[in-house]
Amino acid sequence: MSTALEFRSGILTQYPDVFTPEVLVALEALAPLNERRRERMAARTALRKRRHERGERIGFLDPAAFIPGTQIKVADARSGNFDGAVIPPDLQRQWIQGTGPATKPRSDVRSGIRNVAYALLSGADGWMFDGEDALGQVDTMSLDNHRNLKLAIARDPLFMEVAEEVAAEMNQWADGFFGRPIIADWRQQLDFTTVIFRCRGLHLDDRHIRLDGHGFSASIADMVTFVVNNHKQLQAAGRSLVLYLPKTQTAEDAACWNAFILALEAHLGLPVGTIKCYVLVEQIEQCFQLMEIRAALSPHFVGFNTGRWDYINSVSDAMAWDRAFVNPNIQAITMTYGYMRVYEDRVRRAMNTPDRNGRCALWQGGMEPNIPVGSEAGVSASMKKAVAGAEREQREGASGKWVAHWKMVHIVRPVWEKVGQANQLGRAFPALTYTPGDAAGLTLLEPAPRTIAGARDLLSVALQYGNAFLRGFQAAALKPADFFGNDDVLYLMEDMATGEIRLSILWEWIHKGASLTEADAATGCAAGDPFTLELFARLLEEEYAKLRRARNKDVHDDSKDTTLPIARAIVQTYVGSDIKAPWYVDLLNLNLGVEDLAEADRRIARFLEAFRKDGTRITENLDF
Repeated sequence: MSTALEFRSGILTQYPDVFTPEVLVALEALAPLNERRRERMAARTALRKRRHERGERIGFLDPAAFIPGTQIKVADARSGNFDGAVIPPDLQRQWIQGTGPATKPRSDVRSGIRNVAYALLSGADGWMFDGEDALGQVDTMSLDNHRNLKLAIARDPLFMEVAEEVAAEMNQWADGFFGRPIIADWRQQLDFTTVIFRCRGLHLDDRHIRLDGHGFSASIADMVTFVVNNHKQLQAAGRSLVLYLPKTQTAEDAACWNAFILALEAHLGLPVGTIKCYVLVEQIEQCFQLMEIRAALSPHFVGFNTGRWDYINSVSDAMAWDRAFVNPNIQAITMTYGYMRVYEDRVRRAMNTPDRNGRCALWQGGMEPNIPVGSEAGVSASMKKAVAGAEREQREGASGKWVAHWKMVHIVRPVWEKVGQANQLGRAFPALTYTPGDAAGLTLLEPAPRTIAGARDLLSVALQYGNAFLRGFQAAALKPADFFGNDDVLYLMEDMATGEIRLSILWEWIHKGASLTEADAATGCAAGDPFTLELFARLLEEEYAKLRRARNKDVHDDSKDTTLPIARAIVQTYVGSDIKAPWYVDLLNLNLGVEDLAEADRRIARFLEAFRKDGTRITENLDF
């Protein structure tokens, strides 16, 4: 099999510090595994298509079968009859993990690397530097992300200079907000936070590398680049090599990742298990195979994270064929709502099931999207809500949680500091069971509102997010247009997942004839009226007009005649299509760098035509 990698013109000369000879050799060594990844994605797409056509529900695996891609029996995985990972010292306490990218759109190194300084000075126990949902993919952002991380981990003089400046700014903010500084010795503080890297998911192709005319795995590209460039520095400092693995759907996906990790460890001469990984439980099918995923990734697996937005999207997508399954307003789908409550409970029970050596695994709670920026009343109310959410997760057994902004670390971390336990490994919870009732609980709906105001929220934020993505801001502070200028309603840090779920719910409401639960005077809708495509079209016009009129602070003026119309076209087509596309990100990725609406329309039509024909996802960079 040919494994000749092709790099986008000029990339190797622009980024010799990222694509070092060692990285290039490792990429070539792991390139044959790209075919396994392509086969997995084709199989996933085919299974999704079959389930949608036949109305098949997801089920538990046969306990007598082997986990696909492994020599481990399902029954052995469920009973803990495998050798799990040892939790290293720098992961034993992860009360708060921050998340965000290591760069900014179209920025030079000095400006972009400030993101890393904020992260490592934040006081977070770990920082998940995102290569996926929160990292823009315009231009060379994915490579800037790797460059900045490498410079920071190596304590490059430029990074140290920037870190000193950033520490002073952070303390100035803290003096005003808390009445005290939060950084005593900035050099010492840089060594407090564990560096974690979130690779892109198996479903994504890299934008700068391809193989034999096909897309090349963004997962392999990210894993190899991060580990090869930084493993010596991190290990010399006594730090672990830690990855976050997103968007896995099954234990077979986990086994694919395990093969990647084992191959890289072997290539670098690292002992098996050197690379540790968390897995984000963002897909409903994972909850049918939690112990199987742990076993498939042993001895690398250290814990699960319970992400909210992506998980809701996966449930909506898995149930797209079932006209009786209709989500309510997104505000109602909290971690205590129906199927979300069941999901979280299964994760904590799986994490506290010991392996044959008595080892349990970590559970990192969900994301806190609030930022303490707004009116005094707005910030006070939102921070109380954030702390209450953290307290609930701590009581439920989470060893920590995520925050989306460094300013939230010192607001939420005290919840775990007061308790004082490094983690909650091995807490007693009922053993996992695998009954029809357990399966039904994972799609449990509960009565909740479905309103025009809720639809406007879904639509406004989805439009804004698509526009931000196309501008390079894959993590963006957003709120519905009706609240622009109202500082009592805070902006929330949103990433790709928030766009995915909003379009999924809108698609669901239209194509399943969802009925509204409340009347709305402005539109003349009554309780019980269906949410129709015509009503959606009207709301789209109105919400789009609000964004066109918005201040530059809320919607960048330079986007209103370029990327905003393209975001609208994507939203309109995605939601209006009778065939539901699996990922909003596919259509956004195809249009990165495009500012001509006619060209965008052609790409959107091409994607849907291919997907409608046989389920093919166009995922490669069309501008390679």
